[in-house]
Amino acid sequence: MAFESTSTYVATESLKQAVNAAVTLERPLLIKGEPGTGKTLLAEELAASLDTRLITWHIKSSTKAAQGLYEYDAVSRLRDSQLGVEGVEDVGNYIRPGKLWEAFTADKRVVLLIDEVDKADIEFPNDLLQELDRMAFHVFETGETITATHRPIIVITSNNEKELPDAFLRRCFFHYIEFPDRETMQAIVDVHFPDVAPRLVGEALEVFFELRQAPGLKKRPSTSELVDWLKLLMSDELAQEALYQRDPAKALPPLAGALVKNEQDTQLLERLAFMMRRKGR
Repeated sequence: MAFESTSTYVATESLKQAVNAAVTLERPLLIKGEPGTGKTLLAEELAASLDTRLITWHIKSSTKAAQGLYEYDAVSRLRDSQLGVEGVEDVGNYIRPGKLWEAFTADKRVVLLIDEVDKADIEFPNDLLQELDRMAFHVFETGETITATHRPIIVITSNNEKELPDAFLRRCFFHYIEFPDRETMQAIVDVHFPDVAPRLVGEALEVFFELRQAPGLKKRPSTSELVDWLKLLMSDELAQEALYQRDPAKALPPLAGALVKNEQDTQLLERLAFMMRRKGR
């Protein structure tokens, strides 16, 4: 297998090499990068390129590693036993398989996405080490062992909200998705909007990268936000004209709500624009 760019996803050479290396080594691929740089989309495109299923485990702050294996619903079993429900003696009826169980028992090799692993407790990654190494786990309530029929390709994403344990990092192939340069961003735009006017793209990219370079910005606009902004611009001729005739000393571009996501950054850009106007007098 050799992962390549697809008709809907632009992968850099370094990203393609990282995916293929992780698959060859049979290690989880740990992907970091700014929010909106396509980390989750990578897993979707990888599954599509392999013509296989994507199983996604979205991690929250309350997620425990054991939930990825299975959950035993003891409360329901107790209730059913009190009500005399048929089948209560079979504990297997109260075992709910998790995402790892689902991936291990799939009828063919799947892509398993463990999304935003850094949202969970610091012990979460370490709690998965044995299962990810052995591709198997024990179900204590039933006494059975679930072993991977086909080793899944595991993609793990992180937004760098917290440091991950060294023992976990040693077992992964790591890749950091650098923010796209202008040439790569142009290729991404071409994938999403093949018929967009070149002038509109040129002006939009100019403003987009100017915004990202603004000093002190709390949240810089991402690739996905640029795509949203372009989609809005393409459907609004007045906004396009405002973009073409835009005064650099003005605070915000048209439809800036697609790019600037909080009031602190709005106020910062307004102050920077005010300083530019004063300097121009």
